[in-house]
Amino acid sequence: MSEPMRSERPLPEPVVRIEEVRELARDLVVIPNRRVQLVPNIGVIGGTHSVLVVETGLGPRNAETVLGFAAEYAADRRLYLTTTHFHPEHAFGAQVFAGEATFLVNRAQADDLATKGAAYLEMFRSLGEPVARQLAGVEIAVPDVVYDDAYDLDLGGRTVRLRATGRAHSRGDQVVTVPDAGVMFTGDLVEAGQFAIFPWFPPHDTDVSGTRWIAVMRRLAEASPRVVVPGHGDLGGPELLADVRDYLELLRDETWARRDSAVSEQTIAEEVRALMIERHPEWDGREWIEKGVGCLCAEHPASEHPASEHPASEHPA
Repeated sequence: MSEPMRSERPLPEPVVRIEEVRELARDLVVIPNRRVQLVPNIGVIGGTHSVLVVETGLGPRNAETVLGFAAEYAADRRLYLTTTHFHPEHAFGAQVFAGEATFLVNRAQADDLATKGAAYLEMFRSLGEPVARQLAGVEIAVPDVVYDDAYDLDLGGRTVRLRATGRAHSRGDQVVTVPDAGVMFTGDLVEAGQFAIFPWFPPHDTDVSGTRWIAVMRRLAEASPRVVVPGHGDLGGPELLADVRDYLELLRDETWARRDSAVSEQTIAEEVRALMIERHPEWDGREWIEKGVGCLCAEHPASEHPASEHPASEHPA
C-alpha cells in the first residue's frame, strides 16, 4: 500500500467522546464528531425491539465507548451494527460488537473489508502515534449478515433502509436512511465544510470514481432528506448533498477542460486547486483536491480505460 495522504495539519487524538449527543428525532441520536479528524459522526437509531448503530469509530477503544453508549441506550433491545464503508474510522472497531450486536453490510463493503482491510490498517497506522494507538489490537471483522443491493431493517415500528450505492468514494459505499424521521447517513460520500476525500492511490487503490460519485450525489439530492448526517463535519439539510454534487461537477468540468487542452496533469492539479480554494476558502482537506484531479484525469473520456464506460447507476441509492 502506498504512503497515505497526510493532512496539512497535525492530527489530533481521534477519540469518540459522548458529548453534545444530538437528538434528531424520536429515538434517534447522533454522537457528533466535533470536527475532529478521523472521528466519524455516529448514529444510534431505535425501534420498539431493536437499535441500530451506524459506525464504530477508529479501533477497539473507540468502539467500546460507542458500544457502551449504545447498550445503555438500547436497554433490553436487540443491537445491530452497520457501517457506511470499510475505511478504518468507520468500521475498524466492529470486532468489539461481536456477540453483542448483529453486524450487517452490503456485499461490496464486505469484500472491501476482506481484501483491503489489512492494507488500510497498515496504511493508517503510519499516520502517527495517536492513530496507531487507537488501531492497536484491531482485527478485521467478518459481517454476520451480507446483502447485495438493498436491505430493509425492521427495528419495531421503524424501518431503516440500507442501500448500496455502487462505486463512488469506495466500492462498497452504503447510505442509511430513516424514512419516518427524514434522516440520511451518507458516510464519506458527503463531508461538511471539507473537500471531498478521494482515496486515489494508484496503482494500489483506484476504486474511487468521481464520475459515479456525481451520479450518486444527484440521486441522493433528489431524495431531499430533512437531515443529512455526513461522514465528518456538522450535520445539515439537503444543501449538503447539493454542495458536494456541485463541487464534484465543477471539479470534473475544470479538470476535463484542461485535459482536453493537453495540459500536463501537474499543471491541471495546480490550476484546479487554486480555483477550488478560491471558491471554498473556508473548507478543510485541501490535500484531497489533487487526488480528485488525478482520479478524474483517469476517467476522462479520452483515457485508455475510462471508468465512464460503466454506468454509475449500477446500484440503487
